[in-house]
Amino acid sequence: MKRRIIQILSAALIIAMLAPTAAMASDRRGPLALTIDAKAAVIMEASSGEIIFEQNSTDRLAPASVTKVMTMLLIYEAIAQNRISWDDIVTTSEHAASMGGSQIFLEPGEQQTVRDLTKAVVIASGNDAAVALAEFISGSEESFVDLMNKRAQQLGMSDTSFRNACGLDTQGHFTTAKDIAIMSRELITKHPDVTEKATIWMDTITHKTPRGESEFGLTNTNKLVRQYTGTTGLKTGSTGEALYCLSATAVRGDMELIAVIMGANTSDIRFGETKKMLDYGFANFKVVKGELAGTVVGEVPVAKGATPTAAVMVQELISNVTEKGNNSELTAEIIIHDNISAPAPQGTIAGEIIYTYEGEEIGRTSLITEEAIEKAGFTDMTKRIFHIWFR
Repeated sequence: MKRRIIQILSAALIIAMLAPTAAMASDRRGPLALTIDAKAAVIMEASSGEIIFEQNSTDRLAPASVTKVMTMLLIYEAIAQNRISWDDIVTTSEHAASMGGSQIFLEPGEQQTVRDLTKAVVIASGNDAAVALAEFISGSEESFVDLMNKRAQQLGMSDTSFRNACGLDTQGHFTTAKDIAIMSRELITKHPDVTEKATIWMDTITHKTPRGESEFGLTNTNKLVRQYTGTTGLKTGSTGEALYCLSATAVRGDMELIAVIMGANTSDIRFGETKKMLDYGFANFKVVKGELAGTVVGEVPVAKGATPTAAVMVQELISNVTEKGNNSELTAEIIIHDNISAPAPQGTIAGEIIYTYEGEEIGRTSLITEEAIEKAGFTDMTKRIFHIWFR
């Protein structure tokens, strides 16, 4: 009897010892335990924005030069809005030239194109280049920082406060692994051409000063560009307070992942743990996607239009992340309005498409008109009446 009690107590002790370990090591939806050697980490699937792993993801931490993801986003948005162009000339201020830290050694009064300064930010993490561009876009770094914080709020980055454009340690300058993933997703999905610069390993710019011209080499601070297959970017960072940080993006097949790590103790740990996160995401998950944005899925009747119907297309891609081995299919319900009235501009909402996966709605997006619809003229109406009479 005593021996039986001892066996039961031993078994209970083993279970008690194992249970907390499993709980601490598991993530919120993955099939395998994953623990990252850093203060905080996140893995996000880019098309859906779904987080598939997180560790202290909302802890407010110093981000170092990963700050420049927001700076890069605002540069690319300014280009897209035609507020600046790649060939515009930027004159370096005393303030920009004084940044220190990671820099390309711009001199006061030195002129560079937006294109070359952006290369210096994306590839070599130049603090001076980032501030010069910030001043060019907004007039001052302070005004640009206001724009950074406003954009962060628009994106739902509720645990972020920027104090500069480059990421130098400053009181009140912080963000989280989750917020970094959010702004990284916005950059790579809305401005995918950033990967052209983010995947360059080595390049040069030409310094132009009163003393003459000289070549300056740029080497990518993101070693994953050469070390990890499928890497598309994005931004490293390191300071005394932040330690070693990284927002890495990579593509395998039709899935792109964003892996963010903050507060790793060494550079090697930063890159090694990021590879581990990316491997984990690609090995265990897949993405199922609806129709691509711009895909025509039907027609809507047009009242008083120059044409009786108009093509409607999907406004936004909807996708869902699931574990590999799950063979469930995405289903779509297309709902088109009874009609729309002419005239109507391109992009008029004419219905919606609703996606479900395993019986649950995962998202919906509007169906919009592919082209502008003109109101029918007298000739159009006459032709239509004759067509009906003599059909």
